[in-house]
Amino acid sequence: MSLVCAISNEVPEHPCVSPVSNQVFERRLIEKFIAENGVDPMNSQPLSEEQLIDIKVSHPIRPKAPSSTSIPAILKALQDEWDAVMLHSFTLRQQLQTTRQELSHALYQHDAACRVIARLTKEVTAAREALATLKPQAGLVAPQAMPASQPAAGGAGGEPMEVSEQVGMTPEIIQKLQDKATVLTTERKKRGKTVPEELVRAEDLSKYRQVASHAGLHSASVPGILCMDLCPSDTNKVLTGGADKNVVVFDKKEEQIIATLKGHTKKVTSVIYHPSQSVVFSASPDSTIRVWSVTGGNCIQVVRAHEASVTGLSLHATGDYLLSSSEDQYWAFSDIQTGQVLTKVTDEAAGVALTCAQFHPDGLIFGTGTADSQIKIWDLKERTNVANFPGHSGPVTSIAFSENGYYLATGAQDSSVKLWDLRKLKNFKTIALDNNYEVKSLVFDQSGTYLAVGGSDIRVYICKQIFNSTFIRPYHSGLVTGVAFGDNAQFLSSAGMDRSLKFYSL
Repeated sequence: MSLVCAISNEVPEHPCVSPVSNQVFERRLIEKFIAENGVDPMNSQPLSEEQLIDIKVSHPIRPKAPSSTSIPAILKALQDEWDAVMLHSFTLRQQLQTTRQELSHALYQHDAACRVIARLTKEVTAAREALATLKPQAGLVAPQAMPASQPAAGGAGGEPMEVSEQVGMTPEIIQKLQDKATVLTTERKKRGKTVPEELVRAEDLSKYRQVASHAGLHSASVPGILCMDLCPSDTNKVLTGGADKNVVVFDKKEEQIIATLKGHTKKVTSVIYHPSQSVVFSASPDSTIRVWSVTGGNCIQVVRAHEASVTGLSLHATGDYLLSSSEDQYWAFSDIQTGQVLTKVTDEAAGVALTCAQFHPDGLIFGTGTADSQIKIWDLKERTNVANFPGHSGPVTSIAFSENGYYLATGAQDSSVKLWDLRKLKNFKTIALDNNYEVKSLVFDQSGTYLAVGGSDIRVYICKQIFNSTFIRPYHSGLVTGVAFGDNAQFLSSAGMDRSLKFYSL
């Protein structure tokens, strides 16, 4: 008679007997049971491994299972095993699907958390910037409202002007502006009508060709350079603003980026390089004007002068004040050191958005363009509209004063550039461009000899020869949004919607 394990009902390889229940067990199985429970599996009496008694038997031969003694029985067993494997595989697939769903849900939760964190970080940054803007104003006395008895300023046609005093045009500021204008006028008279000897001749300018092109300044995902400016004291330094919301300072000589300035929440449409400081300015449809340190690579001031898109930016000759225009119909005059808005003015009678703004070289008057095709000349000290130049048939896109102080160039969406004589207050030349030509940028060189037009292509006009065109180069594959002259017109630079910055010279 063969021994049979009381637990497995199979012939044991290492049989032993329990003195508690007198049952035979496979030692391996009973030891596991005792380790887990500490009792005899048959009568639940306490039992330890030391109590087990080994049974010495000859090598057992396990009998074949009754179900495996025929081919049909073997096939049946194989079929059962296959079915069990399939059921187990199905269960694993269900568990895998459940795990995938749980993982997907976790990833969605993580993504949502990241978005919330990014939004909160952005709000915190905006709050800090607002706090930094308010700090310089904390010690100031709140500006007083205009007395009711004070007459409203009148426009060129007698229209009432709404003057919004934020801090005020103090007598000291007005005197500073007047003193600077006197110095500039005196210097201009000394120069007279002489042309600098170093100025490039018109016949040489017509031979200009592209000598360099740089397309990696701004992001390729949101292509387009929307504005540019050169540093007046070092024209090797180029400033650009892009559709990617960034401001970039580029060194033409070293052919490398000096700084990439990030902070605007919308595209950058206007940029200015300070003539004597390592400071640049930018404006954006996010309704802010930012003052940046080039050496520090950070924003040092945020001027919140407007409630809508800022459309124009111009630096006063003193280097201390900014002029800005906006779609909110106001122009503003701000202190760049404190970020304070000194004054804001709008023409209530016109009730139209301003599209661009530019200081006269002397700084006592300036011009603004409007969405209804008007050019308005303003007296800064009196904050009044002193002249209007009608004539365009589309929104004004760009204005530029000649260095001689006599001429004003304006471009509009009517595919024309008009030249105005500020002494006679009339239009003396209209340059009709090709149909659908888009004027995006106008700039005179420092001598007032040449006028560059950027838009559907690049054109340079010789002012002395009644504005004859001398240079047309469609090197950009998109609209040209900015043009600028180097010192004495030794080179010409341009930027465009094709994301490239290009330089031209002999």
